[in-house]
Amino acid sequence: MSTPTFESVNVGDSLPELPIEITTSLVVGGALASRDYMPVHHDKSAAQAQGMNDVFMNILTTNGLVGRYVTSWAGIDAHVKGIAIKLGTPNLPGDTMTMSGEITEKDDSDGVIAIAVAGKNAWGNHVTGTVRVALPRGA
Repeated sequence: MSTPTFESVNVGDSLPELPIEITTSLVVGGALASRDYMPVHHDKSAAQAQGMNDVFMNILTTNGLVGRYVTSWAGIDAHVKGIAIKLGTPNLPGDTMTMSGEITEKDDSDGVIAIAVAGKNAWGNHVTGTVRVALPRGA
């Protein structure tokens, strides 16, 4: 996929939605890869003791999925300048989180756009936030 240029995008443009299946392997693998050994992220009985139905996704995995969503759209010539997210409902195995995004700002001085992102599952928004991305200028 090619990188959009700063000039080719506008405030109000939407990014394509991306459904992500939440599996036990994704939850556990993400926790272990980010060295988060809290039992609620890999041990179902520990999660149930905390009142959850199953293991649930950690914020580091969520942050990675947000980055993947935006960079898959933005392409290899874009540069992520910042990610600010907030968690909402948990991501549990067996659900689907659908990522969506909308360009909310363009800063002509540095070629950076702000993208409001949300990842929604059956319970509501798992994640909301803003990703700032520098896009290349058109030729």
